[in-house]
Formats: sequence, structure tokens, C-alpha cells
Amino acid sequence: MKRMAIVLAAGQGKRMKSKLYKVLHPVCGKPMVGHVLDTVKQVNCERSVVIVGHGAEAVQSYLGETAEYVLQEQQLGTGHAVKMAKDLLGSEQGSTIVICGDTPLVTAETLEALTELHESNHAAATVLTAYTENPKGYGRVIRSEDGSVLRIVEQKDCSPEEDAVREFNTGTYCFDNAKLFAALEKVTNQNVQQEYYLTDVIGILVNQNETVLGHMTEDYAESIGVNDRLALSEAERLMRERINKRHMLNGVTIIDPASTYIGADVTIGSDTVVHPGTVLKGSTVIGEDCHIGPQSDIKDSVIGDGVAIKHSVLDQAEVGSRTTVGPFAYLRPKACLGEDVKVGDFVEIKNAKIDNGSKVSHLSYIGDANVGKNVNVGCGAITVNYDGYNKFVTDIKDDAFIGSNVNLIAPVTVGKGAYVVAGSTITQSVPENDLAIARQRQENKPGYAEKIRARAKAKKDKK
Repeated sequence: MKRMAIVLAAGQGKRMKSKLYKVLHPVCGKPMVGHVLDTVKQVNCERSVVIVGHGAEAVQSYLGETAEYVLQEQQLGTGHAVKMAKDLLGSEQGSTIVICGDTPLVTAETLEALTELHESNHAAATVLTAYTENPKGYGRVIRSEDGSVLRIVEQKDCSPEEDAVREFNTGTYCFDNAKLFAALEKVTNQNVQQEYYLTDVIGILVNQNETVLGHMTEDYAESIGVNDRLALSEAERLMRERINKRHMLNGVTIIDPASTYIGADVTIGSDTVVHPGTVLKGSTVIGEDCHIGPQSDIKDSVIGDGVAIKHSVLDQAEVGSRTTVGPFAYLRPKACLGEDVKVGDFVEIKNAKIDNGSKVSHLSYIGDANVGKNVNVGCGAITVNYDGYNKFVTDIKDDAFIGSNVNLIAPVTVGKGAYVVAGSTITQSVPENDLAIARQRQENKPGYAEKIRARAKAKKDKK
């Protein structure tokens, strides 16, 4: 049976008090609507229609071609929002999940169970419900003796008996697509808010003697809709716990989960240890047997097996197996380290490749460079890559030795096995196996230090 999804993402979200459109607020590094769309795709929805309104262009820019879009220019209720998808989905046969774009904690497993219950019973509608001891503000789900759903009653309309019910409507549904759009034609706005409510569809289907079921999620967190910053922080906390738990069950050691931030799309191999204070974001992929952190910030990077990264920042970098990084290193975009490389303290690397077995141990800047195999870059050495207008490349061949405090003025090449003496400023290429010296010959002036001190003291005394 064909499966489809309608994601409601047209609300303004005034309670967020933000210039950012509500469903684009991130939870664990991914906008809420991105979580929702990924989840419905995991349950094999062939078509996903996102109902957009406020901030439509921003939502479409983020989601791109992963969804179809309908603009709801006036927000006239959830029923009206779903009805906006009629031109796209109205003629389809199959099951349609309706879900809000601000419910990032709903899981694919729950949606699959909801849809399977719906389809196996040939239901007209199936409501995702949840249980809580304090369902204040939620519509209560009233069931018949056989367990089917009779109606959904908003709290303000509840009788004392209905108010005592602890099962509530989460706002996520699965519908028979044809019956959904047929029932929407009968929904009116004869209510205080003068809005078209999707919940009215449930009553219409029941009155038509259609089968309406309820599936209760085991995790109350899946019911959370984010309407303000407090709910956003709660969703963030619950998502972090869920992500950390998944990694730990997959063989990752997280020493202090409470102080560790792992984004929703991060992948980590088994037997890797994540130390406290570490932040892993974006599409980062980390191999097996690594030690990451403490206090490392890694975004959109690929890390091989057996890597150690301490107190360092990586952004769009690539690190080969058995390489060590840090403490206090900064790998900027397009930094690419090979295997068995050492990048030490206070080293910055940008748009540069450092091949297998090479070392940049401390206090260096390597930018716009190609560094070969088994190269040693001494303390304080830098590639001078920018003239104020243009960037230039430094090329260091295999087995070269770059002494401390060397300036390599790009464009320049240091040949294989060449040796650059400490303190040199290199402006011309160094041939293979040559020794390059580019510094003023030392001259000592006997007793001259005393003259300099006396001159400095006299100048100070005049002030």
C-alpha cells in the first residue's frame, strides 16, 4: 500500500520570540522539520508534502527537493492546512501520515507501528496517543469498549469523566487518504476560533461508522510539540539522551553523557571513547578505537580508526587512521591529514594536505600547502600564503626537514629530502636534497649590550 506524509509547518511560532521560523530551530544540530521529514522517509513514505506559511522560502531552501510544498497563505486551522494538500494528494490511494513539523522526537519505530496497525485493520484513521498523569491542555482520547476511538475531546469541552482520562491526542495521525480528503470537505469552522480543526475529521469518520483506532506510544517524549524556548530545551535534552544511548548501545564509551553533545547525524565506530566536554556536530564520521576529547569541537569531519584528538577544533577536516591531533590544534576546512600524522599544540592547518607519517608538532601555521610523507615541520614554521589579494601554494616533498621558525614564502617548493635551516625565510624553491640557509650571518659586538642598556635607561629617566 502506498504511503504518503503531510507535514504541517505553516505556523508562525510567535511564542518562540525569534526571527528564525519555528520549525527551523535546531534540536541536536538539525532543524525540527528536518527531523520530522527524515522520520517519515524512514517509514517508506513515497511522497512528502510540507505545508508552509510563515517563512516558507526559508523552509524550502533548507529542505530543497526532499519534499513537495503547498503554501497556506492564511492559517485557518489544522484541518484547513491538511486540505491545502488536496491538489497534490487528493486523488492518491493509500495511507497518509499527518504530523506536525515541530515534533522532532517522534521516532520511525513509532510511526511504523502506527501505520501497520492502521493498514492491518483497514482503518479510516488511527490516532497516535500518549499517556501522562498530567494531560493538562491536551485533547482527551475517548475509546469505546472494544478499544476503538469514539472521539477526541478538547480539555475545555470535557465532562468530569472525560477530564479524568489520561490518554491524550499527540496530533499525529495515519489516515486512509481518500477518506481523509472526503471528510475534510465536511469540516466547518463553527467554533470560537473560527478555524477548521483536523480533529473534527475523527468525529466525522466515527459518525460514518468507519474504523478509527488509537496507537499509544510507550514514550511520552514523542508527544512533545515545541512552541517556545522552554519546550525547545526539553526536546534538546531528550534528544541528546536518546542519541547518546544509541551510541553507547552500539559500543561507544561516553564517559560523561551529561557534558557530551553529539549531533543527530554523527556516526561513531565501536570501541571509540568520547571524553567529557566534547561537541560532535553535522555529518561527522568517527572510526573505531578512537579517543575524542576532552574538550574537542568537531564539525562535518571524517576521522579514521585509532585517532586521538585532544582539546582541539576541527571543521570540515579529514584525519587518517592512527593520527594524533592536539592539544589545542585547529583544523580548518579542507585540512586533510594522512595516516600516522602528528599535529601538536597550537598548530593551525587550512586547505592543506599532510601525508602519511609527517609531523607538525607545535606552534605552526600550514595553509594552502601540500606536505609529503615523513616530513618534519619544526616549531614556529609557517607557510606565508597570502599577499593581501591572492592565495599561493607551498609544496613540500617527501622526507624534507623544515627547521624551527622558518617562513616559506609561497609559491615555493621544497624538494624531496631537502633541509631548510632554522630561522630561514625561503623565497625560492629548494632542490631535492639541498640545504637551504636564508638568514643574516651572525655578528657579535663585544660589550655593546651595556651601551644599549645605558641608552634605554637614560631614555626612561627623561620621562
